[in-house]
Amino acid sequence: MTDSGKHDWRDRFMASVASPWYVERLFDRLPDIVFSIKDRQGRYVSISETAAVRCGLKHRTDAIGKTAYDLFPKPMAERYTRQDERLFRTGKPIIDNLDLTVFRDGSSGWCLSTKEPLRDARGGIVGLACISKDLIEPSRAGFIDSAFADTIDHVLAHLDEPLRMDTLAQRAGLSAAQFDRRMKKIFQLSAGQYVIKTRIDLAMRLLTADDVVIADVAQHCGFSDQSAFSRQFRHVTGLTPRQYRQLVGENLNAESGARR
Repeated sequence: MTDSGKHDWRDRFMASVASPWYVERLFDRLPDIVFSIKDRQGRYVSISETAAVRCGLKHRTDAIGKTAYDLFPKPMAERYTRQDERLFRTGKPIIDNLDLTVFRDGSSGWCLSTKEPLRDARGGIVGLACISKDLIEPSRAGFIDSAFADTIDHVLAHLDEPLRMDTLAQRAGLSAAQFDRRMKKIFQLSAGQYVIKTRIDLAMRLLTADDVVIADVAQHCGFSDQSAFSRQFRHVTGLTPRQYRQLVGENLNAESGARR
């Protein structure tokens, strides 16, 4: 099957599926995962049954048209809304953010949330999709609190600035060793590795745009210069930034050509 044939076959298959809402059922089988879709006004279009149970709803459809303020305690709703507004404003996904949540047993705790913008055919953002994974063990062990979550927020918001591990630990109210242990427990990465991974993830998203020069990507992701950025990027991905951009461009062009 040619590349064009593969894309045509895939499009025909997806068009044959009677309803896109079958995806909800996938998340219903994962009790530690919450899934939702919202529009630009923060109104729920869809939630998984797991989310409905935690919110005290009889059925997932009871959430349609409601906002986070209707379903969650005010502090949680305020945090979710701030995140959503940032995503709609910047168009950038939110990846592995620490958020307060409600567990299956009704107790409160922390989760890791990832939100992706949903776009229409013209590229405009019409909503977002969110997946959150419970962090039950770290929550009950006391590894996460508001100061620690604030520190992760700070990292994500200031990737273009120098981030010293001792300063981050102090912000979280921890020693450097304590901060590193908590990072490993939650993200399976040391504090330094987490910062590097997050910067490289951001760089990979920025490199998909041909009109952003690589030197600007390096600066935006907090690297001292383009050379340092290229070395670190290649160490993590196995490709130089230029090679990665070329590879992504070829894949996008191939898919676009197949659609035509």
